[in-house]
Amino acid sequence: PDVAVSTATRVNDFLAAEIAASSGRLAGFATVALQDVGAAVRELTRAVTELGFCGAMVNGYSNTSAGNLYLDEDRFEPFWRALEEPRVPLYLHPRLPSGAVQEAISRGHPELVGAAWGFAPETATHVLRMVYGGVFDRHPQAQLVIGHLGEMLPFFAGRIQRAFEYNPYSQRTRKRLQDYLSDNIWVTTSGNFNDQALITALLTVSADRIMFASDYPYDMSTDAARWIEAAPISENDRRKICYGNAAALFGLPR
Repeated sequence: PDVAVSTATRVNDFLAAEIAASSGRLAGFATVALQDVGAAVRELTRAVTELGFCGAMVNGYSNTSAGNLYLDEDRFEPFWRALEEPRVPLYLHPRLPSGAVQEAISRGHPELVGAAWGFAPETATHVLRMVYGGVFDRHPQAQLVIGHLGEMLPFFAGRIQRAFEYNPYSQRTRKRLQDYLSDNIWVTTSGNFNDQALITALLTVSADRIMFASDYPYDMSTDAARWIEAAPISENDRRKICYGNAAALFGLPR
């Protein structure tokens, strides 16, 4: 934890210097070490209020002495409160499934590890843990960003919610998955330059919750730009997706 905390501080200081030297071209997400939640809260506050960062990014579950922990765990409640206070978003970046899950996916099929498949179900499961674990019921102002046009969730949301409503367990939420996708979750186009996927996301979460992204080094920004400029959507939606939504969410100059 001590190494993680000091590294996060060093990374954020470095990034802040790069942003300051960019003449307004760049903005940044804070790195936080969730192995120490108290330190993560303090570093998030410093990064937003002193360094001018527009949110934070974490890479999936956190490796801790208690095991791999997901963000619906009770210990992360102070972190969610800290995100709500200045109302800055959290970007959940994918990481590989852990342990036996990854081994089962990749045994004999290394091509399925990572961006091709492994990232998406791992990240989608993490988001569903937040939704059905009540994170957004307890923190209704919290805003989460996920990539790849929603890690398959816009396509599967109806089936997931229907199955959840028939589950025999006591867990319940105040709203439907589709509502949390519309109220608390933003999706980016990163690495999913596909018209059909974009239309599905538009029908599920609306153009107001989608943001343009590329996904370097897995995909190039030139490919992403060519695609979104020709995608079969209205020019008004294109303007929102390409810049307007990000400007509003991150407080960027228009």
